[in-house]
Amino acid sequence: MQAQEAQQVELILTGIGGQGVQLCAKCTAMAAVAEGRQAMLSADYGGEMRGGKTEASVVVSAGELRTVPILPATWSAFVMHGEFFESVRHRVRPGGVVVVNSTLVDADLGLPPDVRIHGVPATEVAAGLGAPMSAGFVLLGAFLSLTGLAQVSSVTDAMRELTPPYRTQHVTANAEALAAGGALLPPLAAPVPWQAGVAGGVR
Repeated sequence: MQAQEAQQVELILTGIGGQGVQLCAKCTAMAAVAEGRQAMLSADYGGEMRGGKTEASVVVSAGELRTVPILPATWSAFVMHGEFFESVRHRVRPGGVVVVNSTLVDADLGLPPDVRIHGVPATEVAAGLGAPMSAGFVLLGAFLSLTGLAQVSSVTDAMRELTPPYRTQHVTANAEALAAGGALLPPLAAPVPWQAGVAGGVR
């Protein structure tokens, strides 16, 4: 069981409605499965379309997945907005990895000093690309490069598949946002277990 759990990592994504948190989570889970891993996805969000709480959990395993309905702890976190981070903060394990949208989130998250926090100005970068609605994909691209949880190319493919026909105009912008985010943090600087020791990037 211990060896199995060592090959399993968790990611909690949090933000406010309208930031693309749920879509980023779905793309990550789908990409992991496409790469031959097992994945679990769960969502938690308020009734508001925009501005309310939105949270999602993704668990990815290189072996058999030990599914849990609610994550009591997480290896990593993706923070698009700090409004609802408190429910996530206490679940980040010592030595965990957190990426934050530094355009909107205060760097002082009250996390233990051994948690590795990486700030990415996702909202600012997306605005610079002319695609402010793609900020979540900027942060996701950075997280993927940093950890190797899935390849940016696999997540891009998943995003294309999940985008409904009436929103295909956003596909190119989202792909550019993923690529831009992937260039913002050092590749595999905080790798998932199955990427440890892999040289080079995951782009």
